[in-house]
Amino acid sequence: MRPRVKICGITRAEDARLAAALGADAIGLIFTPRSPRCLTLAQALAIRAALPPLVAIVALFMDAPAAEVIEVSAALRPDLLQFHGAEDDTFCTDFGRPWFKALAMREASDVPARMAQYPHAAGFVLDGHAIGEPGGQGQSFDWAQLPPLTTPWFLAGGLTADNVARAVRFARPWGVDVSSGVESAVGIKDAHKLQQFFREIHRETAAQDRA
Repeated sequence: MRPRVKICGITRAEDARLAAALGADAIGLIFTPRSPRCLTLAQALAIRAALPPLVAIVALFMDAPAAEVIEVSAALRPDLLQFHGAEDDTFCTDFGRPWFKALAMREASDVPARMAQYPHAAGFVLDGHAIGEPGGQGQSFDWAQLPPLTTPWFLAGGLTADNVARAVRFARPWGVDVSSGVESAVGIKDAHKLQQFFREIHRETAAQDRA
């Protein structure tokens, strides 16, 4: 079965439309000032209006005040929230929406124990950046450190069309999450790279189905 695909760091309506046309299950909209892909609420609403039905919107935050999360959630109505900072399970749960927790993997291990700290998470994003850093930096990590995981999880960090098939084959993630790996410039998605990324996922999925 094809892994779910999330295209993160979308900043333009045309990129959101292309990602959806190619088969993206979700797009990520970033509300973290530390990220160069951070959006205003008005920009996010314009992107939301450009999307077809059944493409999930994920709103990303990193140590944001609760009032900011509430404001964005009320106006944007995202399908999921995603938290990248030191937020605890209670904070993430209080907004009444399904949520994912991103776990920094560059300097960390014991993934099941870290996941257990977030019992109410709908899933996780395992990203290659260091603890305390925002995602979207194109940093991969050693997939061999991952034990079998039963909770839904996205593999993120350093994915491109050149390695996503190997990532799907080796790590067997529930989903893959890409941002900088399909860009021509920060926040600008590249149509050819996006097309190649999906092509490689479909090729690997077809090979697994034949096996």
